Amino acid sequence: MKKFSKHQPQTQTDADHLDPAKPCETAKGAVTRSPMRTATTQQIFTVAPGVDTLTLLNQACENLASMNVLIANFAGKLEGSNRKVLLSIQQLAAVTELLVNQARENLDPRSDAPDAQPPTRH
Repeated sequence: MKKFSKHQPQTQTDADHLDPAKPCETAKGAVTRSPMRTATTQQIFTVAPGVDTLTLLNQACENLASMNVLIANFAGKLEGSNRKVLLSIQQLAAVTELLVNQARENLDPRSDAPDAQPPTRH
């Protein structure tokens, strides 16, 4: 068993790396964190440029449908005014999903829709 004396140099522990006041070591050198700056959601999450509108609307529709189900499930576990507020949020999500679906339909009408009859010419 190895014994440590008071005169041996201290080594850094994992907890030392978690201290936000201490610099983080990277391959390029030390990087310090700025406690005053907070990144916005838009700075963290971005949509790749050049994605077509229909793809964006499809993804938005899927996200809204998932959110609708999650909210409805959670609202089922609540009672009273909290349930009413959550169901109102769920209704907004459902209406927004309908709007996105209509915008998607306007951009790319479904191919399964019956074709219009060509005009009759005499």
